[in-house]
Amino acid sequence: MIDTHHDAGGQHGAGSHHGTAAAAEPSWEELVSAALLGTERRTPPVTAREGQSAAAALLDAAAVSTVRRRAALRPAPARERPVPAPPDPRPPLPPAARRRLALLLADRDGTAGGHRRGTAPDLTELLPQWLTAAARYGYRAPEALLPALLDAARARTDLRPAALGFAGPRALWLARFNDEWKFALRGIGSAAALPGSDDPEAVRALWEEGLFAERVSLLAALRRRDPAAGLALLATTWETERAEDRLMFLDSLREGLTAADEPFLEQALSDRSRNVRGTAAELLSSLPGTALATRMAVRARACVSLVRTGSGSDASGTYASGTDASGTDASGTRTPDTDASRTNASWALAVEAPRACDAAMQRDGVVHRPPTGRGERAWWFGQLLEAAPLGCWSRWLGGREPAAIVALPVADGWRTELHDAWCRAAVRQRDASWARALLGSPATGAAAGGTTGADGAAGSSRDLAKLLTVLPADERAQWVAGFIAAHGLSDAFRMLGVCAVPWSEPLGRAVVDALDIARDAGSYPWSFSGVMGLAERCLDPDAADRLDMLTATPDEPADGSPGAVGYWSEAFQRLVGTLRLRATMRAELAP
Repeated sequence: MIDTHHDAGGQHGAGSHHGTAAAAEPSWEELVSAALLGTERRTPPVTAREGQSAAAALLDAAAVSTVRRRAALRPAPARERPVPAPPDPRPPLPPAARRRLALLLADRDGTAGGHRRGTAPDLTELLPQWLTAAARYGYRAPEALLPALLDAARARTDLRPAALGFAGPRALWLARFNDEWKFALRGIGSAAALPGSDDPEAVRALWEEGLFAERVSLLAALRRRDPAAGLALLATTWETERAEDRLMFLDSLREGLTAADEPFLEQALSDRSRNVRGTAAELLSSLPGTALATRMAVRARACVSLVRTGSGSDASGTYASGTDASGTDASGTRTPDTDASRTNASWALAVEAPRACDAAMQRDGVVHRPPTGRGERAWWFGQLLEAAPLGCWSRWLGGREPAAIVALPVADGWRTELHDAWCRAAVRQRDASWARALLGSPATGAAAGGTTGADGAAGSSRDLAKLLTVLPADERAQWVAGFIAAHGLSDAFRMLGVCAVPWSEPLGRAVVDALDIARDAGSYPWSFSGVMGLAERCLDPDAADRLDMLTATPDEPADGSPGAVGYWSEAFQRLVGTLRLRATMRAELAP
């Protein structure tokens, strides 16, 4: 087989030097005639490069012509040579890690089919982990693997930031020659190539002329480095942006959000787009002390009051003379406690949901129309409490701490709505003390599943996984481990997904123990395939040796699912094998 690479260079040189037109290219018949007669008897109708024999030049031309004929392409002058790829100064991968990456990319489409995967590790799920680990060492990607790496990133959007960051500037250079890789040029994962604040002209040019994703990346990068500069840049074109673009740009302000952003966000509350108004309101309510937070606090205060259910209250359970049971007057100021009988009274929270959603509430982000199945008043009430500062409730409710407030009974069946709203507020305001109070003990039945209210009422909208993200990573893992120990794995999948990787030793042990218990109980094995997949990716690789005992195939229980023990044995073998492979990958990447 004739190598066409040299011919491409020769044709380029001939075309650029002589300006050869397409019609001047030798025909196939001319090349065949020269070959049959021999180059010694007939000079080939081609131009040889310096130092190249006539025979070699003829063979190169014949190879190029063959490829063109098969592709149905007409001869044409050679294009300009591309600008060389930029250098990548990062150190190369160790040889073993390079071979591992080639294997992972070759198997990125997966080899397992059906429900029964066997004992082989799932390489498609190991590629993201490999990229994350490689990023910690600052290696550069092997040039020969860049096409496969770009193909993998094209097929899986979740891989793109890590894959493009690892691929570096040469992948961006290469992407210009293949339309299927154009995604790499849209700013995703290439923040290092963005202009810095020391080049304001380049920043301005990219902001005004760049692709939308490049502009989003630029704004996010500026916000990380200089929040005020990022906001100032956004303000220059805010009025002329499309509504969907304004929404995305506004969402970029979450990083580095400070009180200095309040005037801009307050102005955005009057935006013509409802989604933009809602996002602006959400951002403002996550900042303490803003004017919007104050307005929402006044509205929320009017909806919830502390009443005494024991002696000392009137027939309605409330106090007269402008003071409720919290000892707070209508302005929110604490009044002296002169009623000694309050010490022995029982207390509860009473809810009076708003009866209308006026224009001022809607401007502050309250959506007027509720979803199907929700009552209007409950819908408005939840939005008000979600946006009200959580720090105010202790002052309003007699100085009680969050745990004591959450423990108070709630009258007339409003507890689920009230606690759900507080859960959303804790997530929005990243308030760990309220998150702890609302989560409670992981062993309590009220926490199970996150689909019931704190009082066990059905229909709760709270999301325990989101609430857990407010806690520090160690505390989060400890809580989830306690939850699994008490309730098993049925409702723990999303909670495990928000825990730091690799899992802490107590969390990993709780997951493995629960899987072992499920196997011994004869549980249907495929019900736990999701958790088993998480364990393969998230358990500490050092735990592999301790799990060897679980790979044996025990006797099948009489009341168990047919064939379940075989599946469990395969699953544990795959888990151990995957952990050992992850440990090997980690060792291969070490300098």
